[in-house]
Amino acid sequence: MANTTSSVQRLRRVYVWEKPVRMYHWLNATVILVLIATGFYIANPIVINSNREASDLFLMGWVRTIHFIAAYIFLFNFIFRIYWGFVGNKYARWKTFIPTNKGFFKEMWQVFKIDILMLKGKEHMAVGHNAMAGFIYFFTFLAFLVQCITGFGLYASMSTNWWLPKLFGWVPAAFGGDAYLRSVHHWTMWFFIIFVVIHVYLVFYHDYVEGRGEMSSMGGGWKFIEEEEFKKSEEADAKPK
Repeated sequence: MANTTSSVQRLRRVYVWEKPVRMYHWLNATVILVLIATGFYIANPIVINSNREASDLFLMGWVRTIHFIAAYIFLFNFIFRIYWGFVGNKYARWKTFIPTNKGFFKEMWQVFKIDILMLKGKEHMAVGHNAMAGFIYFFTFLAFLVQCITGFGLYASMSTNWWLPKLFGWVPAAFGGDAYLRSVHHWTMWFFIIFVVIHVYLVFYHDYVEGRGEMSSMGGGWKFIEEEEFKKSEEADAKPK
């Protein structure tokens, strides 16, 4: 019988995603879906024939209210994530998302070749986000910022009771009016739709290829990392940048 023990790899259980990161992720995913659904309705409302008074139905009013509530949750959740990027563990920090050295770009190219071009080669086994994922997430944070500015810019003229939306009263003029502002807000929404599709695909893809518990890690926070790969990651983090 052939000796197969040399091919067996020891796995280390690593706590990667802290509870605040997981809560942010799932709350963000939920409110984005709500914002997309209600945003589509607000842009192109469904005609409902009814004998009741429109004021009794108040369908558009409820959809807008849900959209605004979700927008507030989205804003404060985003602000929290910005804060956690400074105080969280090394897998949640901003250096994971922003290129700071040549190694970051080298890793991005390696991941791009395997994930996008489907070329043969050694899969980059990152413990947290790989460089490509981190860089793309950085652009999603910029898109979050655009949505907050444009959304509250559209809402500023309608709000009369709270000071927060009034802070964005300058936005419509900066974008050349509400029509242009609404277009930017709408097309940025499509960025999120495309991102969600690609994100879900790649999560399933990496979970299948790497077998590290990629999907379950965003539920419990833990991944199973090969001992050798974990040591390499620790040594790379210990090196001066």
